Amino acid sequence: MKKTNILITGANGQLGHEMRNVLADDARFHAIFTDVTGDDIVKLDITDEAAVELIMDMHEITVIVNCVAYTAVDAAEDDEATASKLNAEAVGILARVAKRHDARMVHVSTDYVFDGQACTPYVEEHPTNPQSAYGRTKLDGERLLMDSLDGDAVILRTAWLYSPYGKNFVKTMLTLGQTKPALKVVFDQVGSPTCAHDLARAIVTVITADEWHPSIYHFSNEGVISWYDFTKAIHRLAGITGCDVQPCHSDEFPAKAHRPAYSVLDKTKFKSTFGVTIPYWLDSLEETVKQLLTPNT
Repeated sequence: MKKTNILITGANGQLGHEMRNVLADDARFHAIFTDVTGDDIVKLDITDEAAVELIMDMHEITVIVNCVAYTAVDAAEDDEATASKLNAEAVGILARVAKRHDARMVHVSTDYVFDGQACTPYVEEHPTNPQSAYGRTKLDGERLLMDSLDGDAVILRTAWLYSPYGKNFVKTMLTLGQTKPALKVVFDQVGSPTCAHDLARAIVTVITADEWHPSIYHFSNEGVISWYDFTKAIHRLAGITGCDVQPCHSDEFPAKAHRPAYSVLDKTKFKSTFGVTIPYWLDSLEETVKQLLTPNT
């Protein structure tokens, strides 16, 4: 069986790490994992078009999965240029190179392309209206990708991503729960958490489907919850009982970047197109908390 040569960018990030885990023993792929640093991966700056071109040639890449993103939401308000370079310009570079090599491309985007004012789950066709620099640059990246590839790409919008790797809400709440006697967490922002491992598996589903289905899709775990309730679940699963978690309003924690009050994504299109079920958020969270509490994992 001929293997598919696949390029994974951002291999040191949350999703990139999970792509490494998911593809580790998959005989269908020859995966080239890249990032700007790291001893066990190929170094690649995706803002350097010549470098991207070279690696595509060297490895005869036929699929690109872009896991790179500038996700420092508040910092992006002060440095939108850097956010745009990674979230938009680099996506355009990858898309142009993909087109020259007749390669397929999967790109990960965000719920921040919406304004968070809806009261029912966002479908893919809902009008975009980003309220932050991060959201604007991610939407620019979506548009550059689809324009460069004439719509022949897959975009997966996700939300509230977490994993055992890097910095994320789950790891932060575990640390705070173990070190603080009390916490306040917002209850007026609701959404659907996304386990990075489940998203990585969804990406593999996309690229191994019997047919290529270019479009924009929404993907998160099933269910709806507030950040407050999410924190309570994290602590309960971790056996943390000494931290008093209380709900609060968003305006008690002012931030430079606007956070969507409602981030629930409708996954009907993804499920019907690829014939899959998506795990419930609590089930996936339980598995991740177990990993985080188990040494040497």
